[in-house]
This record gives sequence, C-alpha cells and structure tokens, in this order.
Amino acid sequence: MNTLDSLKEAYGFIFEEELLKEIAESAKYQKFKAEDYLIEIGDYIKNMPLLLHGAIKILREDTEGDELLLYFLERGDTCAMTLTCCLGQSKSKIRAIAETDGDMLMIPIHKMEEWLTKYKTWRNFVFESYNIRLNEMLEAIDTLAFMNMDERLYKYLTDKAKVLGNPEINNTHQEIANELHTSRVVVSRLLKSLENNHKIKLHRNKIEVLDL
Repeated sequence: MNTLDSLKEAYGFIFEEELLKEIAESAKYQKFKAEDYLIEIGDYIKNMPLLLHGAIKILREDTEGDELLLYFLERGDTCAMTLTCCLGQSKSKIRAIAETDGDMLMIPIHKMEEWLTKYKTWRNFVFESYNIRLNEMLEAIDTLAFMNMDERLYKYLTDKAKVLGNPEINNTHQEIANELHTSRVVVSRLLKSLENNHKIKLHRNKIEVLDL
C-alpha cells in the first residue's frame, strides 16, 4: 500500500482529496518498532506526526525521573503537545514511546501553518486534536486525584487493551508499576484482587482483560 492509500485509510473521512495529496507529497514517512523512543523530553520538535498504524504512549517525567502515562495515540491521531512545540518553536515537555510497531507521516512546520488557513478540515482537525488531548490530560489528573489505585490499575488495563485492540496485555508488573507511579508489589497485589473479582485473568506472561 502506498503513502496516499494509507493516508486515505486513516484520514480519508477527515480530509479532502486535495489535502490528502498534499500531505502525501510533503510529509516524511517513518516506520517504528515497539519500544522505540520517538520524542524525548527537551527535544526541539520540527514536525507533527500523523499516525497511520500502531499505538504510541505519551508520558511526562517528574523531577526524580519517574514517568507518568498521560494518554495513548492511535491510528488517525496526532499529538497536541507536538503541535504546541512546533508552532511555538519550544522544547518538548513529553516523551513519546512506541507501544506497538507502526508507521506515521511527519508534517513539516511550514506546511502545518499553511494548511491552517488553506483547509478548513485541517484547521478543525488541529483544534479537535487539542480538545481531545486536553480532555485526556484532565482525565489523567482526575484519575490521580480521585481514583483509588485498584480503579486506576483497571482503567489502565482496559484503556490499553482497547488501544491495542487485544484483551491480552504483555507488560510486566514492574512496567505497569512504572507507568502508574507505584510499586511492583502493589500492582501484583491489586492484579490478584482484580482476578478474584473476575475482571482479569492472570497468565504466566500476560494479563487478559475480561468483558471489554
């Protein structure tokens, strides 16, 4: 499948044909593997990603170097943080790591700005992306402030399963603990409790989310 066909598959219901052709001509194609670091904190961002396939997790880092998961990007998404950094020519405040294998198109800054005035669909997409990512960050704050750890853990598992399109999650207990800002012992205990409540099933090297 060529770039234009991939674009139509992921964004054809959002953008008109003329814009899709411009994106295909202007953007740089990039493949990535699971666990690849795509954006690092402190980087200058010169391109905006349009995700064609796969999933990417967006994280923040505290002063002690611990990470906190903010949200996931899926096919058809872009990252509001990169939009802000591109247009403001500022350094990234987030880290982007590939959750799965995938590919994306990188849009140069000058095209982002040009299309804001040229195409209403692009302008609406950018503003809607800001709104969606803002709501997801507010949800992440609410989760930290108002949910118990067992609720946070179950939400994390169900969100990840939906993003991956697979009820089976292969992360280790330590990896989950890192993303939830807690300890492995706590995660292991709560996973067992969720299994006892028939919300998940624990296997040797994976976690199966039930009743998605």
